[in-house]
This record gives sequence, structure tokens and C-alpha cells, in this order.
Amino acid sequence: MIQLRDNQRCYVCGKKNPHGLAVDFVISSETRSIRATFIPSDRHQGYEGIVHGGILSSLLDEAMAKLAFTLGIPAVTAEMTVKFKTPASPGDELTLSGRLIHETHRLIQAEAKIERGPVTIAEAKGKLLRMQS
Repeated sequence: MIQLRDNQRCYVCGKKNPHGLAVDFVISSETRSIRATFIPSDRHQGYEGIVHGGILSSLLDEAMAKLAFTLGIPAVTAEMTVKFKTPASPGDELTLSGRLIHETHRLIQAEAKIERGPVTIAEAKGKLLRMQS
């Protein structure tokens, strides 16, 4: 089976990826949750003035998968459903959060959301597949 290793080149959080987003996550093992702040720039646009949905989806995916990995659960995303609520714009200060909901022998259910202040920009529910060691 594939062994998951962090080489710091992740597009979302890798510090050795010069083209990545370099998001700094804070993880709480006590609450099994994750948080980060991200301010998109003009290079993260889809349509003019709107952050690309793929960037938002990547942030949500990373919040769920990185949380599991950091808690010692090697897992990859098997399924993710994203609901976009309202657009985000370059320069917006976005807060990203996630948590693990339920675990079985093979699957972990997780959720994540992106907010701008009290406004929800996007939210996701995911199923992560445990990698057998």
C-alpha cells in the first residue's frame, strides 16, 4: 500500500512549493479540529473579482485531509461534496475550519467551511479513506 509522506510540496500548505498557497493551519488534537486564515489575491480569480471555485475546493479538501493526517490517521479523500454559498473576492480575509465527524475502520467523515466574518462562503462534507499501513 502507498505510504503517505509530507514533503512540504503540497499545493495548499507546502512551504517548499513556490507556486502554492502556503496556508498555515492550526490543529487542535483536543477538539480534533483545524483552522487557518487565507487572503486570496488576483492570481486566484476565476471570473474577474471572484475567487476560483477550484481554489476554494482545494482549501476545503486540505482542511479535512490534513487534519486526519496530522492526528495520525493516514487517509486520502475518497469523496467530497462542496456547496458554494456566496462568492469570495481577492483581498477578502477568509477563515477556514474543519473537523472530523465520525470514524469507522475504513472511512472517516469530515466537514470543512470557509467564512468571511459571519458569512459562509463555501462548505464541504467529505469521506476520507484510511490508508492501510
